[in-house]
Amino acid sequence: MDKKRKELLSTGTIARNKKAGFNYFLEEKLEAGLELFGSEVKSLRLGKASITEAYVAVADDGLELVNATIEEYPGATVFQHKPTRPRRLLMHKKEMKKFIGGVKRKGYTIIPVSLYFNSRGIAKVEIALATGKKLFDKRETQKERDWNREKSRLMKRG
Repeated sequence: MDKKRKELLSTGTIARNKKAGFNYFLEEKLEAGLELFGSEVKSLRLGKASITEAYVAVADDGLELVNATIEEYPGATVFQHKPTRPRRLLMHKKEMKKFIGGVKRKGYTIIPVSLYFNSRGIAKVEIALATGKKLFDKRETQKERDWNREKSRLMKRG
């Protein structure tokens, strides 16, 4: 099996929103499918995606992943996709209503945490119901992270 074919068959994490845990209190997480074009799936298999600026919006037919960037696939000709088009999320109605109800409450938003392929090779996005952190909350998170790092260094030394 050649190297390019092996890259196309990869499974695992494609993109992760590292700032999500720093900027938001993540309350409830959920796995959702994505409605994608063929060129988008091939581009994801090459790992050409970013969800750092993405968010989930409530649309008339459900939830959409907005502002997620999936680069154009170089092998696609006429059937090319737009890199930042809104993509519909596929999930059960009961779960969707629960998250939409959370958005209608004050201060809640839905953000993507990670984009990955599951064990069956299907593209999934992990979304979370979140509230924004204030500046003092972010400082507290940073202090806690620094203390844990220092504590592990001290434990290593003995």
